[in-house]
Amino acid sequence: MSLAQEVLINVTPQETRVAILEQGIVQELHIERASSLGIVGNIYRGTVVRVLPGMQSAFVEIGLPRAAFLHAADIMECHTEEGAVKTDRPIQEVLHEGQSIIVQVIKEAIGTKGARLTTEISIAGRFLVYLPYQKHIGVSQRIDHEEEREFLRNRLLGLLPEAREGGYIIRTMSENATDQELLADIEYLRKVWQKIQTESTKVGERSLIFYDLSLPRRILRDVVCTETTSIRVDSREMFERLKEFAELYVSHAVKPLTHYKGERSLFEFYDIENEIEKALARKVELKSGGYLIFDQTEALTTVDVNTGSFVSGKNLSDTIFKTNLEAAQAIARQLRLRNLGGIIIIDFIDMDEDAQRAAVLEELRSAVTLDRARINVNGFSALGLVELTRKRTRESLAHLLCESCQVCQGRGELKTAQTICYEIMRELLRESKQFKNAKEFKILASPEVINMLGDEESQSLANLSDFIKRPVSLHPDTQYGREEFDIVWV
Repeated sequence: MSLAQEVLINVTPQETRVAILEQGIVQELHIERASSLGIVGNIYRGTVVRVLPGMQSAFVEIGLPRAAFLHAADIMECHTEEGAVKTDRPIQEVLHEGQSIIVQVIKEAIGTKGARLTTEISIAGRFLVYLPYQKHIGVSQRIDHEEEREFLRNRLLGLLPEAREGGYIIRTMSENATDQELLADIEYLRKVWQKIQTESTKVGERSLIFYDLSLPRRILRDVVCTETTSIRVDSREMFERLKEFAELYVSHAVKPLTHYKGERSLFEFYDIENEIEKALARKVELKSGGYLIFDQTEALTTVDVNTGSFVSGKNLSDTIFKTNLEAAQAIARQLRLRNLGGIIIIDFIDMDEDAQRAAVLEELRSAVTLDRARINVNGFSALGLVELTRKRTRESLAHLLCESCQVCQGRGELKTAQTICYEIMRELLRESKQFKNAKEFKILASPEVINMLGDEESQSLANLSDFIKRPVSLHPDTQYGREEFDIVWV
């Protein structure tokens, strides 16, 4: 199922942002910063710096701040008539430290993990993906009708020369492509591969060989389709570049492509800035009055569904059912908007009837079919939870735009002022025993904590001062956070 689509491209010297709207509602946000351009699809000449037989993996330096990760399952060798195949030898027999190797990034560095690599090179075009080390013709898994898959496979074989080099994967967009467009894509991919081969002999170790398309060009190549009604770009220079690119490779993107000349910011005019703020919030309000709570950790994301103020329906069971149906739609959108990947656990409100659980699950599965990322949805577990997985190739929106709070260090909570007061008094007692020559102790802390020490906890502090037989003075400082304090002795 396809919906009317709009693409908004906001360009500044520091970053490029793209919003994808369907039926006038923002569904996806993509951000590429000049200081940290996306690297998925890039090809490098790397150097193996460490081989880990126990993990059947290796670390490869490719010129990034952190070494990248290469698993044995992503190493291709053994060239046969059918092309290269994945190695079945132990990794220590295939790689050694100091070895030079051509690799491609298949997953961005996420959190503390380095980028993930493969030696199976693939080059994406508009309609096809070229596999220079393979021979087979594959078809996108999103095309699930066997007759259609076989038709597309035979059609491409008819366009390729008998003595062809390399294999191909047929992308979903090829269903509506003409023979001329497919031939143009084949020629484009062939030229790109020739350039990569030439560059690979020139560059030094830990160097970039091939840089994949910039974000706006990737959007034109991978996202724009016949349902795209408009592509608005607020930069004249970027508009001209995209127009030239579209005329060469994405002809149907030329007509909807326009230069936005409005006085107001493009994202402000379409209220995208507000949508970004909402996508960073922990709580998501539902139209019915219910709400969702998103908690993202390194291992997984949890989604909690609540009825909130929603009381419509014949009875409580009907209210819960309607809230869960609305939540299923909202969750599918939030996964795309926030670019959440990995394992997602959804805690729908408990339902007693099997028919209602089946309907909610079907609503969720239907809603995620619009997502371009690969998603697997499992049924309800014995605990009433729904588990799904969404392919993750880049950082989530929150990880891209935010960092852990410097005050709470990512806990999401702060100790109470009273708790800090008691910590200060325990530390004061410890230091009084350590620094026996001190004549006086000064406490420097936030005004909130100092006020509590001088008011509610004044008697406890006075008793402590008598016990250590030294005066204690209080000094509020607005530069201190609630959990920060210093004890100075004189």
